[in-house]
Formats: sequence, structure tokens, C-alpha cells
Amino acid sequence: MTWDAFKEGFQRIRDNKIFEMFVIAVILFSSLMIGIRTYQLNETASTILIFLDYAVTLFFLVEILIRMAAEDRLRDFFKKGWNIFDFIIVVVSLIPLDDSEYALIARMLRLFRVMRLISFIPELRVLVTALINALPRMGYVALLMFIIFYLYAVIGNLLFSQINPQLWGDLGIALLTLFRVATFEDWTDVMYETMTVYPLSWIYYVTFIFFSAFVFLNMMIGIVVEVLDEEHKKMEAEKLGDKQEEIMDSERQLAEEVASLHAKIDLLLQAQEAKK
Repeated sequence: MTWDAFKEGFQRIRDNKIFEMFVIAVILFSSLMIGIRTYQLNETASTILIFLDYAVTLFFLVEILIRMAAEDRLRDFFKKGWNIFDFIIVVVSLIPLDDSEYALIARMLRLFRVMRLISFIPELRVLVTALINALPRMGYVALLMFIIFYLYAVIGNLLFSQINPQLWGDLGIALLTLFRVATFEDWTDVMYETMTVYPLSWIYYVTFIFFSAFVFLNMMIGIVVEVLDEEHKKMEAEKLGDKQEEIMDSERQLAEEVASLHAKIDLLLQAQEAKK
């Protein structure tokens, strides 16, 4: 068999839905094994888990090699960011650290295998890509939020530091207190304490919660939803493009078959004329 025949076989394996589901099942099983190892196990169970871990690592190595071999050119595999992500995780899993003082690091690195679910499930890829693309826009919102936090923290320190130094004693503590208020963690206790001295201090808390919990949070959600919608449109466009390519390939193959049939018919006609 030629290498092209092997490559076609690898492509069929890579594109097979059953194979993809099996890979996802192995990833989940690998993550489950890591969770099991957090419990106290006897020697037999530990040995079995170590053996299974080696088996999973070998399977991931074979799976990534199949996907690399299925590409027309090896460099095409590394043009996709998710392929690079999978490749790095598999390579890191091959580092033999279990029998050394870095065994804890090895376990933590193997934990990242569960992240491979993202590369295999398109919907998760869209979510992660949308989150990454939304980070620059969210950064400006976070900067504006920090400015508001900073202003309110300084004001809180100036007004309430004498009432409760543990909550408003300096800028850092005041920021932590405001974070507590923004997450609604017993924020009314903080407010009622300052209202005993400043009855109108509720304005301070209500306005801060309005900005932090309503305005900025909804701005963050709006950015994520907008970017997520853009990524969904891109995914649909890619699917449509793939279908068009498949249709074009089918039409090309049909045209080649028709041309081949015409050539055979011409040969038959020429042979019949020669006999006459």
C-alpha cells in the first residue's frame, strides 16, 4: 500500500464520529482517574491506576499521531491553534515524573487532559474562543470598574475608618470591603454599622452596588453575548464552507468519472470502426 492509501485510512479514522466519541470517553476516564487518586487507595488499586494511566497516555500518543498523519502536510496540523494545544498536552503527559520528587507536578499536568474536551467539542471551542476574544473589550470595562472601586474605597476610608478600622482602615482593606459589598456578602451589616453614625451613608452603598452589580456586570454580559454571537456566525460560515467544498469535490469526481466513461466509449467506437 502507498502512503496515500494509509493517509486516506487515517483520515477516515480521524473523521469517524465513533472514534471522536471514544476519545472523549477516554479523556473523561483519564480525568476520573486523577480524581480517584485523591483518595487513600491500597497498593493494588494504585498499581492498577498507574497501569491505566500509562495506557491512556499511549492512547493519546497514538491518537495525536493519527491526526497528524491524516493531514496532507504535517505543517497543516500546526496551523490550527487547538491542534497545537492538544499536541502540547500530549507531549507534557509523556514526561516521566511520577517516580521523582516532581510527582505532584506530573499529576497537575495530567489534570490538563480534561481540557482536551474543549478541542473535541465544537460548542466548547466556540465558548472558549468567544471568552478569549472578549477579554480585550472586557479589560476596558474592568479598568473603569477599578476606577470606581478606587474612588469609593478612598471615600469609604475617609468617612468610615474611625467607625470600623478592620473594614475601612486603609485603601487595601477598603477595596476588599467593597468587593464584599459587590458580591452581596452580608453587605447590609456593613451598611447598618456606618448608618449609626452617618444615617445617609446608605446612598454610598446603593450607588456603588448600582454601578458594580448592575451596570458593569451587564456590560460584561453584553460583551460576552455579542462576541459569542459572532463566533457562532463564524462557525456556521465554516460549516457552510466545508459543505460547499464537499459538494465541489463530489462534482469534480463526477466530472472525472464522466470524462473517463466518455474516453472508454470513444475507444470502443474506434475499436468497432477498426473491425469494419
